[in-house]
Order: sequence, then structure tokens, then C-alpha cells
Amino acid sequence: MSQGAGAARGPAKPQDQGWAWVVLPAAVLLQALTLGFPSCIGVFFTDLQHEFQASNSETSWFPSIMVAVLHGGGPLCSILVRRFGCRVAVMLGGLLSGVGMVCSSFCRSISQLYLTAGLITGLGSCFSFQAGVTVLGYYFIRWRTLANAIASTGVSLGFTLWPLLSQYLLDEMGWRNTFLIFGGILLNCCVCGAIMRPVELAPGSPLQSAKPAEEPGRRAEGARLSNGGASPHPKLQQQTRKTACFQTLQKYLAFDIFCQNKGYQIYTIGVTWMMMGFALPHVYLVPYAIHNGVEERRAALLISVIGLINIFTRPLTGLLSGHRVFTGRRIYLFSLAVLLCGLSNFICVISAQFSALIVYCVILSIAMSGIGALTFQVLMDVVEMDRFSSALGFFTILESITLLIGPPLTGLLVDITNDFHYVFYNSSFFLISAALFMGLSFCALEKKIKLKEASKVPLDNSPRYQYNEMPAEPQPESLSPQAVVYITSI
Repeated sequence: MSQGAGAARGPAKPQDQGWAWVVLPAAVLLQALTLGFPSCIGVFFTDLQHEFQASNSETSWFPSIMVAVLHGGGPLCSILVRRFGCRVAVMLGGLLSGVGMVCSSFCRSISQLYLTAGLITGLGSCFSFQAGVTVLGYYFIRWRTLANAIASTGVSLGFTLWPLLSQYLLDEMGWRNTFLIFGGILLNCCVCGAIMRPVELAPGSPLQSAKPAEEPGRRAEGARLSNGGASPHPKLQQQTRKTACFQTLQKYLAFDIFCQNKGYQIYTIGVTWMMMGFALPHVYLVPYAIHNGVEERRAALLISVIGLINIFTRPLTGLLSGHRVFTGRRIYLFSLAVLLCGLSNFICVISAQFSALIVYCVILSIAMSGIGALTFQVLMDVVEMDRFSSALGFFTILESITLLIGPPLTGLLVDITNDFHYVFYNSSFFLISAALFMGLSFCALEKKIKLKEASKVPLDNSPRYQYNEMPAEPQPESLSPQAVVYITSI
């Protein structure tokens, strides 16, 4: 009898014990291999420019596509998890990531790199990371917050180790052989996925969700078969297909939440605008340091400093912000972290000395810890949990668009002006304006809600500041956030 089967019959459950604590280190490694990987791309920026005779704008499309696909591929990963489970999704992602980097080592143009390292590796990293995070929700209930906090340290480990490894291999072997080795390293995601064996729960639980018959289209097919196999009228068929399509879009991309929930609307617009400037330092910091005379090894160390500090501050920030004192106020902590992130960029404008850049990385890392720890906690605050996965789908797709276009547009500005300072001017503008927009808008929204409550006028569209770690009762499969959840990290 399997462990999962035993859990389905009695009080003993596989969650929070036994194999769950084997899965957790695999999730840490998985996040280091996937989310931490884009941090090393800046190390290759100058070499790729020289190899392909490309501009700053053209070269920056490569990491932009990778990061945008990593964040925006959530809905596709969600469908994959529902169909085949988390283990298959993680292993498929590892295979795609490895193949993408191996193919990248043979590229003869920068546009080929967009397809191999950008699209294929980015999509593979998306599958592995997001399915790996989802499986933690199956293995942990009581210790879920702690498990996610520990798993998030993998991102910081990746930020620390990938740039150092990249610079060493680049100096010894060149970028092509380095990309070939990276392909082999990323295949370890398949090993992590093999560890994440499925957990079987009681009937009606979210893990019993990967049944195609539950999808709208399949339900329509079942209705046709129950009608004696007779085909309905063509117009009725077309209407059924439209309804199924609409229900699918509504399930994964909840436009109605964006239109009706003012808190979600403000937050989504603010974060989408913020992402135009958030990724710029990660892409251009190393080229900026090298351009100003910093030795290449020391320039690569800057990204590692950010990751090293994040190892300690990110989980601490996540656990601290989960305290009930901050319930309903996390949006202001988030806005403060974004504001600090934007203001820190002025250090690079003032000085490009290595010591000044180290100070910048320390402050930026602390601000990034707050942003990374709070992004999805705030989203849970403003959206009901039974619609969280749908709200997250729309949220991640919008932010992936600005993540995609932000670095190339700034690179074009640098090409025109030949001045790297515009990287940090742009980043500061987007981050500071986004922080002020979100903070002031939520403050005004709260005052409006209080006034309406005082006058006893019901407010249908007010945000609900509630966060439930687990539903009080088992939810139907169609409403369960665990069955379709896809999570990104910053």
C-alpha cells in the first residue's frame, strides 16, 4: 500500500513529515537552478556583443525574453500540471532548459539565441520552477509558510553562485563551452523532479484534479454522449465551444476581477509599471561596472553580493511580514521596498567606484528581499483565495510584457546617448513612480471604504484583506487554487 493511499484512509497524512523533507531540498535546488540562472547573463553581455556585433538593445533582448517567458508562462505550466502532474512538468522543464542551453552554444546569430536560450530555456525554467513551488503546497500544510521561506533561499543561492561560476568558466573556456556546460547543469532539474513523487489524498482533494473530464469542453462532450450520441445543431455546437473557451479564459485569466476589484486593479497596474525598471540593474550592472574600469571578476562579484545578502534577508522578511501586525498593511511595506529600490539607483549615478557599487548592491538586495517576499502575499490580501490562481494568471502575463520590453528600450536609449547612467535614471523613474502610485492609491481607497462604511453604504468592489493558508473545508476541484496555481518570484 502506498503512503498516499494510507493517508486517504486514516488521519495519518504524508504532509509535513517523511518524504516532504526530502522534497524541500529538491525545491531549494530547483529554484537555484531556474530563478537564479538569469542573474548570470550580465556576465556574458560584453562577450555576446563582440561576438555578434550587436548593440546594447539587441543584446538585452536575450535576457529579457528569458525572464519574460519564465514569468509569463504560468498559465501554460498550470495546464501542464493539471494534465500530467508536478513531477512530469518539472522534468520536462529541466529537459527543455538543458536542450536550450546546449543549442545556444552553437548559435551563429543573436536572433538564434533569442529562440534557444531565451524562449526554450526560459519556458523550461518556468515549468520546473512553478511546478516545483506548486508541489510544496501538496507536501506541506502546517509548515507551508516555513517551507516556502526555506525554498526561496534557493533563489538567493543561485544569485550568489551562478555569476561566480559563469565568470570562472568564461575566463577558462569561452562563452560557447560555458553554455554547453550550463545545459548539463540545468538537466539536474530532472533529478529534482524525479524526487517529487505524487501525493495521493482523499477523493475531492485538489490532487485528484488532473482529470480531463472536468474541463468545460469535456463536459460538453459528455453531455453530447449522454444525449444518445446525437450531434447538436451546428449553432449550438459553436455556442458550446465559445462558452467552453470563455470559461477556460475566465479560469486562468480572470478579467472580471481586474474590472471589479479596485485593490487588485491598482496593484496589478503598479507592479506592471514597476517591472519596466525592476530588471534593469540585473541586466546592465555588470556591463556598467566593466565600462567604468572595474575588473571583470570583481564586476561579476556584484551580483553575487546581492544574492548572498538575499539568502538571509529574504526568508526573514517573508516570515516577518506574515505576522498578524502587518495584516492589511503589507501593501505599504511593499511600496516602501519598491521606493527604496528606486532611490538606491542614484548611488550608481553618483559614483561608479567598486566600493560605491558594493554599497548599492547591499541596499538593493535588502529592498529586493522585501519585494520578493511580499509580491504574492499582497496579492493574496487583495484577492479571495478561491480566485487567486485566476488573478495570478492575468497578473503574471502583464508583468512579463513589461519585463520583456523594459531592458531593450533602455538599451536603445544607451545606444543613442552612449551613457549608461540612463539605465539607473530609467529604473528609478519607474520604481519610484510605481511605489508612490500604489501607496497613495491604496491610502485613498482605504479612506473611501471607511467613509462608505461610516455612512453604512455597502461597497461591492472593496478589496478583502484576508489571507487563509488553508481552506476551512475541502473545496470543489473547480474552485481549488492548489489545482491550478502557478507562482513566480522576483
